[in-house]
Amino acid sequence: MPSRPADVYFEFVSHGAVVKATAIDAHSGCEASIVAPSTSARATLEQAALRKLDYVLKKHRGEA
Repeated sequence: MPSRPADVYFEFVSHGAVVKATAIDAHSGCEASIVAPSTSARATLEQAALRKLDYVLKKHRGEA
C-alpha cells in the first residue's frame, strides 16, 4: 500500500447511507474517488482512496 504523501488532500461527502471519499494530488490536481457505506472508518476510506489515486497517477504516467 502506498504511504500517504504530504501533498494529498482528502474530501468526504456523505449522502444517506453512503460516503464518497476523494483523494486529490496537490501537484497535478488529479483526483480519485471511492464510494463506501457511511459506517466505514475514515482511515479505511483514506487508504482505499489513496490506493486508487496511486493507480490513477501510475496510469497517467504509463506505468499501469
